[in-house]
This record gives sequence, C-alpha cells and structure tokens, in this order.
Amino acid sequence: MKLIQADKDTLLKPLQMVIGIVERRHTLPILSNVHIERRNNEISFVTTDLEIQIATTAQDEQAATESHAITVAAKKLQDILRALPDNTRVVLKSSENRLLGQAGKSRFSLQTLPAEDFPKFPENTESLARVTIKQSELKRLLSLVQYAMAQQDIRYYLNGLLLLLEGESLKVVATDGHRLAFALLALPASQERREVILPRKVVLELTRQLSDSDEPVDIEILQNQVRFSFSSVELISKVVDGKFPDYNRVIPIDHRKLIDVDRLLLLQTLQRAAILSNEKYRGVRLILTPGNLRIVCTNAEQEEAEEELDVEYDGEPLDIGFNVTYLVEVLNNLTSETVRCAFGDANSSALITIPGDNHFKYVVMPMRI
Repeated sequence: MKLIQADKDTLLKPLQMVIGIVERRHTLPILSNVHIERRNNEISFVTTDLEIQIATTAQDEQAATESHAITVAAKKLQDILRALPDNTRVVLKSSENRLLGQAGKSRFSLQTLPAEDFPKFPENTESLARVTIKQSELKRLLSLVQYAMAQQDIRYYLNGLLLLLEGESLKVVATDGHRLAFALLALPASQERREVILPRKVVLELTRQLSDSDEPVDIEILQNQVRFSFSSVELISKVVDGKFPDYNRVIPIDHRKLIDVDRLLLLQTLQRAAILSNEKYRGVRLILTPGNLRIVCTNAEQEEAEEELDVEYDGEPLDIGFNVTYLVEVLNNLTSETVRCAFGDANSSALITIPGDNHFKYVVMPMRI
C-alpha cells in the first residue's frame, strides 16, 4: 500500500523536528520509532519517550483515499533520507511488517512495528491555563536561565525549570543549589497563578526548536502536563512532580557593595583568568577595593593569573571567591552592555542584574579559596 509520495525535504524536515527526543537504544523498541500516519493529503509524524511527545505534520500533494499508520526506526529513516541527493522524489510503501522505500534507483526496506502499539498521549486534555507569546520571547526567556538547571541531582526537581504564571507575568527559574537564575516576561493580561516544573530535556528541546521570530507559541498548562504549540509543532510533556524551592528567599535584597561593569570586558577577563584556575574547583577570587577590581586564579601547579579592571567603587574592601564557570555562563547568556554586581560580605551570595531592568536576577553562592 502506497503511504507517501513526496520530495525528500517534505519528509526529512518534519522528521528532524520530532527526532530530538528519540533514544536510539531503549528498553521498549517502539520508542525508537516514529509514528507516521497518512490522512487525506496530510502526513503526521509523532515521537515519544513516555515523558515527552512531539508531533508535526507535512503535506502530500496526492490525497489518499484511506488513512494508514505505521511506526519505523526514526534514526535509520532520517539517515537514509539525509543520504539521498537533494530534490529526490521518495515513495514509501507499507507492506506487512515492512516499510519499502524507493528514490530514483535506490531501494530500501525497514522493519515496522504496529502503529496501534505506539504509546501516544491521550488527546483533548483540558487546559487549565493558556498564554500566547512570541517564539523569540520564550526562547530568550529560557536562554536566560536554562544553564543554571542541575544535572542528575538527587533532588530531581532541580533537574528542571520552574515555569510560573502569576498576575501579569510569566516567570522562569532554574537552580542547581549553587546558583539561581530568574527571568520574567510581562504579559498583557493578568493570569491565575499556575506553576509547573519542566523536565530538563523539554527545556533543551524547546531551546533548539523555537525560532527568533515574532511567530506565536501557545503555552498551555494541563493536568500534570504542559503543551507548547508553535509553527507546525506540538510538544507535550509530563511535568516534574515535586516542590520547587522558594526562590524569593534566595535573592538578596540589601547588598550595599555595588559595581557596574562592562559585560563583555568582564566576561573576557574571567575567561582569560580561568585558564589557570584549579581544574577541579574552578575557583576565582574577586578582590574589590576603591576604584579597582582584581581577578585572581591559581591552580595546583602554583600558576597564577591576575587581571585588573577599573570600577566606580568607594566602599569597604572585599575579598570573595566564586566558581568561575558560574560567572562565565551567566555573562555568556546575557546580551546587555553592562551588568551590576551586588555583594554583601565574603560569606554572602552575590547578585548579578542588568541596570534599570528588574526582569532578570542571578544569584551565585561564594566558595572558599
């Protein structure tokens, strides 16, 4: 039975949109497959890892008289399509438990598994809250905080990102217990308070897929799920079950030692100094005195890097240590010309913000050096 007849790119592009969550080796073989369904002249592509589901559609210029669905190894099909010459016409046929492909003089045959065994998420789940923003706004919001998510922490709720609808704002927060990043987007209308923790994999997939355009993205909070709809993609994810820490308690509000620094200059200075930091602890000392910020890194071989920056500061001297990676990552993900660093004492967390903008906050704990 003929399933699809289309250009290579008509098949490859939607397949690449859904393939990011597919695990090549899975305990359930069908989870390595993509569910392909033909209805009239529309072809749907769906993948899942049981926690996340991504779906998209493509058009086939020839309408089918009946619908038909199969599942086939997603990575293998992608590799075959990639290897075909551009502008190649591809014909896919379903025959018993095989997908037969033809493109010019190329032939291939892939094993299929029954479409009815594919574990799709239930449809028509009731939406508890919904907001529509620009794709570029959500992409920027995620990029401002996602690097602060934990990786494989025993506190599993830290391995994700808090998404919070509250009043006229959409807030995102990430923390690994050593640093915390907070970003806020103002919304045109007030929202009922809803919060969910997005799994790390979803955040990274959204960051990969969202465009820097004004095209809309719908965010819907469902019962134990969240759904993102943008372009021709629908991404549904289970949410992390857990209680995210109260981020407001972590953000310092009364630090008096303030300096405004050129972001790029500080970033490049820290990157140079970090070359000679201890590979295990990645420590950097910031020594603040009136008019001067000294940045010092040393390592186990007694090597040392020292940098100096002129700053407008006339307060008490301060000598404080940090993980240099935590400073470099935040500066890398900001786009502002200037950053404001607020310090308490040598044992207090530092606060990095953007002057004149209270929509972003980054808290980093000190370390002993």
